[in-house]
Amino acid sequence: MTGTHHHNGLKTAALMGGLWSLLLLVGWLLAQGTGSSVWLFIMPLIGVAQTAYSYWNSDRLAVRSMGAIEVTEAQQPEMHAIVRELSEAAGQPMPRLYVAPTMSPNAFATGRDPAHAAVCCTQGILQLLNERELRGVLGHELSHVYNRDILTGSVAAGIAGIISSISTIALWFGGGRRDREEGGNVIALLLLAILAPLAASLTQFAVSRTREYDADHDGAVLTNDPLALASALSKLDSGISHVPMDRDPRMEPVSSMMIANPFGRVKNLFATHPPMAERIARLEQMAGY
Repeated sequence: MTGTHHHNGLKTAALMGGLWSLLLLVGWLLAQGTGSSVWLFIMPLIGVAQTAYSYWNSDRLAVRSMGAIEVTEAQQPEMHAIVRELSEAAGQPMPRLYVAPTMSPNAFATGRDPAHAAVCCTQGILQLLNERELRGVLGHELSHVYNRDILTGSVAAGIAGIISSISTIALWFGGGRRDREEGGNVIALLLLAILAPLAASLTQFAVSRTREYDADHDGAVLTNDPLALASALSKLDSGISHVPMDRDPRMEPVSSMMIANPFGRVKNLFATHPPMAERIARLEQMAGY
């Protein structure tokens, strides 16, 4: 599994490079369509600003969108005990712990670094899993924090969002006077408006799937119990199909952070999570099965 794990890191780097290249391509096409090279500078600046805001405020934004409440050790002793043990084993600070008031079983971690991290479980997952399985899930979530996946996800979402926004603007205003007077390439701008957001979204989702595999691997190493996470994922697959979350627009940014797709099974290029069967098989392989 070490080779696969290393390959995932290279794949993430390649996908992120592709997203930044797409952002610059959008800027270049806008420069060509509008006759102004200022877009070549504006696009990266907007991307950096959007990413920085999402990253810096990731913990507050995600927790707020779920309506989650911070819990004390007296309120959730089992959750606190597991996270404290795993944090100490990893030599990392204790994150803040939250519980979201939904019976759909799921969990996510967020925060810009281990010192500003938050781990959130839904009421549903706390009722569904036993202590060993919950430990496997929390190990997975802490690994997202330690791997700086919140940064990776914020960058991917920020760039994809800004490409979609600018592409829409290009569709409405990109032709401008130059297109009307000089017969500019309207077709190129139309293709930009349609294909760039699609390509950005596909790449963003591929980044998300790759990071899930890594968190499964690293979480299993942290807990030294890959089968616990495999068992938890099997229960989650069934539990979410029975109690999926509502498709609230506020939930979309958080859904990719969750350990399982909160809307149920999705098997296509737009899936934010790898297939559960594949994740479970990899964990069983780690355990020597």
